[in-house]
Amino acid sequence: MDWQIRWWGQRRRIAILVSRHDHCLLELLWRWRRGELDADLAGVISNHPELERETLSAGVPYHHIPVEPGRKEHAEERMLALLSGKADLLVLARYMQILSGEFLARVGMPAINIHHSFLPAFAGADPYRRARERGVKLIGATAHYVTEQLDDGPIIEQDVVRVDHRQNVSDLERVGRDIERFVLARAVAMHLDDRVIADGRRTIVF
Repeated sequence: MDWQIRWWGQRRRIAILVSRHDHCLLELLWRWRRGELDADLAGVISNHPELERETLSAGVPYHHIPVEPGRKEHAEERMLALLSGKADLLVLARYMQILSGEFLARVGMPAINIHHSFLPAFAGADPYRRARERGVKLIGATAHYVTEQLDDGPIIEQDVVRVDHRQNVSDLERVGRDIERFVLARAVAMHLDDRVIADGRRTIVF
Protein backbone atom coordinates (compact mmCIF):
# COMPACT_ATOMS: atom_id res chain seq x y z
CA MET A 1 0.00 0.00 0.00
CA ASP A 2 1.19 3.51 -0.84
CA TRP A 3 0.35 6.16 1.76
CA GLN A 4 1.17 9.71 2.71
CA ILE A 5 0.71 12.08 5.63
CA ARG A 6 0.01 15.78 5.24
CA TRP A 7 -0.81 18.56 7.67
CA TRP A 8 -4.50 19.25 8.16
CA GLY A 9 -5.34 22.31 6.11
CA GLN A 10 -2.36 21.92 3.77
CA ARG A 11 -3.69 22.88 0.35
CA ARG A 12 -2.68 20.85 -2.64
CA ARG A 13 -2.03 22.30 -6.07
CA ILE A 14 -3.98 21.44 -9.22
CA ALA A 15 -2.80 21.76 -12.81
CA ILE A 16 -5.39 21.47 -15.57
CA LEU A 17 -4.95 20.23 -19.14
CA VAL A 18 -7.61 21.30 -21.64
CA SER A 19 -8.12 21.55 -25.39
CA ARG A 20 -10.98 23.53 -26.98
CA HIS A 21 -14.04 22.37 -25.01
CA ASP A 22 -14.57 24.87 -22.21
CA HIS A 23 -17.36 23.45 -20.03
CA CYS A 24 -15.27 21.30 -17.68
CA LEU A 25 -12.58 23.95 -17.27
CA LEU A 26 -15.12 26.68 -16.53
CA GLU A 27 -16.89 24.47 -13.99
CA LEU A 28 -13.62 23.86 -12.14
CA LEU A 29 -12.68 27.54 -12.25
CA TRP A 30 -16.13 28.53 -10.94
CA ARG A 31 -16.04 26.04 -8.07
CA TRP A 32 -12.47 27.03 -7.21
CA ARG A 33 -13.37 30.72 -7.05
CA ARG A 34 -16.31 29.86 -4.76
CA GLY A 35 -13.99 27.94 -2.43
CA GLU A 36 -15.58 24.57 -3.21
CA LEU A 37 -12.27 22.98 -4.22
CA ASP A 38 -9.79 22.77 -1.35
CA ALA A 39 -6.74 23.42 -3.51
CA ASP A 40 -4.72 26.07 -5.29
CA LEU A 41 -4.78 26.23 -9.09
CA ALA A 42 -1.20 26.19 -10.32
CA GLY A 43 -2.12 26.80 -13.94
CA VAL A 44 -3.84 25.64 -17.11
CA ILE A 45 -2.01 24.07 -20.04
CA SER A 46 -3.69 23.78 -23.42
CA ASN A 47 -2.76 22.63 -26.89
CA HIS A 48 -4.98 25.43 -28.24
CA PRO A 49 -5.09 29.18 -27.44
CA GLU A 50 -8.87 29.67 -27.32
CA LEU A 51 -9.42 29.47 -23.55
CA GLU A 52 -6.69 31.87 -22.47
CA ARG A 53 -8.98 34.83 -21.79
CA GLU A 54 -11.37 32.86 -19.56
CA THR A 55 -8.48 31.37 -17.60
CA LEU A 56 -6.59 34.61 -17.08
CA SER A 57 -9.78 36.40 -16.03
CA ALA A 58 -9.99 33.91 -13.14
CA GLY A 59 -6.46 34.84 -12.09
CA VAL A 60 -4.93 31.53 -13.19
CA PRO A 61 -1.80 31.26 -15.40
CA TYR A 62 -2.37 29.89 -18.92
CA HIS A 63 0.24 28.11 -21.02
CA HIS A 64 -0.26 27.30 -24.70
CA ILE A 65 1.74 24.25 -25.76
CA PRO A 66 0.68 23.10 -29.23
CA VAL A 67 1.02 19.42 -30.12
CA GLU A 68 2.33 19.47 -33.68
CA PRO A 69 2.24 16.34 -35.86
CA GLY A 70 5.30 14.22 -35.15
CA ARG A 71 6.38 16.43 -32.22
CA LYS A 72 4.24 15.09 -29.38
CA GLU A 73 7.35 14.09 -27.39
CA HIS A 74 8.61 17.67 -27.58
CA ALA A 75 5.27 19.03 -26.35
CA GLU A 76 5.24 16.58 -23.45
CA GLU A 77 8.77 17.61 -22.45
CA ARG A 78 7.64 21.22 -22.30
CA MET A 79 4.63 20.21 -20.21
CA LEU A 80 6.80 18.22 -17.81
CA ALA A 81 9.10 21.21 -17.37
CA LEU A 82 6.13 23.43 -16.49
CA LEU A 83 4.61 20.90 -14.10
CA SER A 84 7.77 19.83 -12.26
CA GLY A 85 7.35 20.68 -8.58
CA LYS A 86 4.36 22.92 -9.31
CA ALA A 87 1.36 20.64 -8.76
CA ASP A 88 0.09 17.64 -6.82
CA LEU A 89 -2.83 16.66 -9.08
CA LEU A 90 -3.25 16.79 -12.84
CA VAL A 91 -6.81 17.17 -14.17
CA LEU A 92 -7.65 16.47 -17.81
CA ALA A 93 -10.68 18.69 -18.42
CA ARG A 94 -11.44 17.38 -21.93
CA TYR A 95 -7.80 17.35 -23.02
CA MET A 96 -8.10 15.67 -26.40
CA GLN A 97 -4.62 14.19 -26.57
CA ILE A 98 -3.44 10.77 -25.42
CA LEU A 99 -0.65 11.12 -22.87
CA SER A 100 2.27 8.75 -23.34
CA GLY A 101 3.27 6.16 -20.77
CA GLU A 102 6.59 7.93 -20.33
CA PHE A 103 4.84 11.21 -19.53
CA LEU A 104 2.61 9.54 -16.94
CA ALA A 105 5.61 7.81 -15.37
CA ARG A 106 7.58 11.05 -15.08
CA VAL A 107 4.90 13.58 -14.17
CA GLY A 108 5.02 12.54 -10.52
CA MET A 109 1.35 13.02 -9.59
CA PRO A 110 -1.99 11.30 -10.10
CA ALA A 111 -4.05 12.41 -13.08
CA ILE A 112 -7.85 12.43 -13.36
CA ASN A 113 -9.60 12.33 -16.74
CA ILE A 114 -13.22 12.88 -17.75
CA HIS A 115 -14.49 10.58 -20.47
CA HIS A 116 -17.77 11.38 -22.17
CA SER A 117 -19.37 7.96 -21.86
CA PHE A 118 -20.45 5.56 -19.14
CA LEU A 119 -17.35 3.37 -19.19
CA PRO A 120 -16.64 0.63 -20.06
CA ALA A 121 -19.11 1.39 -22.87
CA PHE A 122 -17.85 3.46 -25.80
CA ALA A 123 -14.24 4.00 -24.77
CA GLY A 124 -12.14 6.05 -27.16
CA ALA A 125 -13.28 8.62 -29.71
CA ASP A 126 -16.80 9.72 -30.76
CA PRO A 127 -18.77 8.07 -27.93
CA TYR A 128 -21.91 10.17 -28.50
CA ARG A 129 -22.10 9.23 -32.17
CA ARG A 130 -21.56 5.56 -31.37
CA ALA A 131 -24.11 5.72 -28.56
CA ARG A 132 -26.77 7.08 -30.92
CA GLU A 133 -25.94 4.50 -33.56
CA ARG A 134 -26.36 1.79 -30.94
CA GLY A 135 -29.66 3.26 -29.77
CA VAL A 136 -28.80 3.41 -26.08
CA LYS A 137 -31.36 4.87 -23.68
CA LEU A 138 -28.79 6.17 -21.19
CA ILE A 139 -25.66 8.21 -21.79
CA GLY A 140 -23.18 9.17 -19.14
CA ALA A 141 -19.76 10.41 -18.15
CA THR A 142 -16.91 8.79 -16.23
CA ALA A 143 -14.10 10.35 -14.20
CA HIS A 144 -11.17 8.00 -13.75
CA TYR A 145 -7.50 7.98 -12.91
CA VAL A 146 -5.32 8.05 -16.01
CA THR A 147 -3.26 5.03 -16.94
CA GLU A 148 -1.28 4.17 -20.04
CA GLN A 149 -4.22 2.09 -21.27
CA LEU A 150 -6.77 4.43 -22.90
CA ASP A 151 -9.88 5.05 -20.78
CA ASP A 152 -9.12 2.04 -18.59
CA GLY A 153 -7.98 3.58 -15.29
CA PRO A 154 -9.70 3.11 -11.92
CA ILE A 155 -13.14 4.76 -11.98
CA ILE A 156 -13.79 7.47 -9.38
CA GLU A 157 -17.24 8.80 -10.28
CA GLN A 158 -19.97 8.27 -12.90
CA ASP A 159 -23.43 9.56 -13.73
CA VAL A 160 -26.06 9.05 -16.45
CA VAL A 161 -29.08 10.72 -18.02
CA ARG A 162 -31.93 9.16 -19.98
CA VAL A 163 -32.14 9.89 -23.73
CA ASP A 164 -34.29 8.68 -26.63
CA HIS A 165 -34.36 8.19 -30.40
CA ARG A 166 -35.51 11.76 -31.10
CA GLN A 167 -32.19 13.24 -30.01
CA ASN A 168 -29.42 13.59 -32.58
CA VAL A 169 -25.69 13.56 -31.86
CA SER A 170 -25.61 17.31 -31.15
CA ASP A 171 -28.44 16.89 -28.66
CA LEU A 172 -26.57 14.11 -26.89
CA GLU A 173 -23.43 16.23 -26.75
CA ARG A 174 -25.37 19.14 -25.26
CA VAL A 175 -26.96 16.96 -22.58
CA GLY A 176 -23.67 15.17 -21.96
CA ARG A 177 -21.73 18.35 -21.29
CA ASP A 178 -23.66 18.92 -18.07
CA ILE A 179 -22.94 15.40 -16.86
CA GLU A 180 -19.26 15.68 -17.77
CA ARG A 181 -18.65 18.86 -15.82
CA PHE A 182 -20.49 17.69 -12.70
CA VAL A 183 -18.85 14.25 -12.67
CA LEU A 184 -15.35 15.68 -13.10
CA ALA A 185 -15.86 18.32 -10.39
CA ARG A 186 -17.15 15.70 -7.96
CA ALA A 187 -14.23 13.37 -8.68
CA VAL A 188 -11.67 16.13 -8.15
CA ALA A 189 -13.34 17.14 -4.87
CA MET A 190 -13.37 13.51 -3.69
CA HIS A 191 -9.66 13.16 -4.44
CA LEU A 192 -8.82 16.40 -2.65
CA ASP A 193 -10.84 15.27 0.37
CA ASP A 194 -8.84 12.01 0.50
CA ARG A 195 -12.00 9.98 -0.03
CA VAL A 196 -10.60 7.78 -2.82
CA ILE A 197 -8.42 4.70 -2.45
CA ALA A 198 -7.11 3.10 -5.65
CA ASP A 199 -7.26 -0.69 -5.41
CA GLY A 200 -5.88 -2.19 -8.61
CA ARG A 201 -8.28 -1.43 -11.46
CA ARG A 202 -11.00 -0.12 -9.15
CA THR A 203 -11.41 2.49 -6.45
CA ILE A 204 -12.94 2.52 -3.01
CA VAL A 205 -14.70 5.83 -2.36
CA PHE A 206 -15.69 6.82 1.17
